[in-house]
Amino acid sequence: MEIHYPIILTCGLLAMALGAVWYGPLFGKRWMRIIGATEIDVLRRKEMQKRAIPLYIIQFVLALFQAYVLFHFIKGWGDASGMETSLWIFGAFIVPTVAAASMWNNDSREVAWSRFLIQAGYYLVLFVAFGYIITTWG
Repeated sequence: MEIHYPIILTCGLLAMALGAVWYGPLFGKRWMRIIGATEIDVLRRKEMQKRAIPLYIIQFVLALFQAYVLFHFIKGWGDASGMETSLWIFGAFIVPTVAAASMWNNDSREVAWSRFLIQAGYYLVLFVAFGYIITTWG
């Protein structure tokens, strides 16, 4: 199987852009309330972002790895479309992981559900987009 690295790179860049929009203008305020950030924390966060380049690089490399593995699953699983394969992987691996991270803490039920829905929603959109890109461009 031939790996199309420009597709993997496109998916990695998409993950970073989607994350910036998802946790920024779309759900940023709600997310900040969920994690208990205050105005002081927002100022600290802006300062931290200046030093966060290595963290963004790690996140980008992890997104590239996700797209690379998903590429193998989609191209190797001939009975399912890329988007269908993405949804299976999302449902079987992402949902349980995000659910566990949301459930096993001291958050209220409302906060736990909000945390889960925001994070799972991000990954649902991301994996469907990955599946579409890999299927149509690959």
